Amino acid sequence: MAGENPEISFVIPCHNEAGNLRPLVAAIHDAMKSSGENYEIVFTDDCSTDDSWALLKEMSLSDLRIRAQRFAFNCGQSAAQWAGMKFARGKFIVTLDADLQNDPKDAPKLLAALTNFDCACGTRVEARAQGDGFVRIASSKIANWVRNKLSGENISDAGCCYRAFKRECVADLKFFKGMHRFLPTLFKIEGFTVTEVPIGHNPRASGQTHYGVWNRLFASFYDLLAVRWMKKRMFKYKIAEKIN
Repeated sequence: MAGENPEISFVIPCHNEAGNLRPLVAAIHDAMKSSGENYEIVFTDDCSTDDSWALLKEMSLSDLRIRAQRFAFNCGQSAAQWAGMKFARGKFIVTLDADLQNDPKDAPKLLAALTNFDCACGTRVEARAQGDGFVRIASSKIANWVRNKLSGENISDAGCCYRAFKRECVADLKFFKGMHRFLPTLFKIEGFTVTEVPIGHNPRASGQTHYGVWNRLFASFYDLLAVRWMKKRMFKYKIAEKIN
């Protein structure tokens, strides 16, 4: 049952996804029904122009696990995801998109990986090779190669926002536009451990994608340079003892 202190928070940015919200919530409930864990589903509506907010208000009346907030104006995916993390109450956070391309049935796999790691990132490399077109696959490969090359990472699917991580991973992070693309690297900078877990990738059933080839290849370039600088210049310390 829904409670005041859920163990798990599903954090979902939402922009014009009215056609996907009911099946998404149903799929999360189905994926979690055998876990026995208390969880909540946190939506941040990024000032949708369709019926998304009205639908979220309607659904929340009969489903107390649903919590939602709405931006006063459109702020973008990073802001919506970050606001959702701040709004969430769970010990573990699962971030995913509202378009049902991230399959909720993969959530238990990601959460299970937190037994040995602080963050588990979904990777769609195998799944996308079977279903996506050449342009989408090629642009994703190039974007991942560039990001890894400049940031010194080896993440196979940096563009995938389907992740599970411990709440403390985001405790000391500072928000910046585009940060959702670089959370695994930012976690590593803070000293947390990260792994990848293969997940599925569904075709979009309703609505329209908000991100294209240009976004994958170029939109995050300046953010990437900033993360590269942070990785080189930030320092770590650990307190051994305290007095008084």
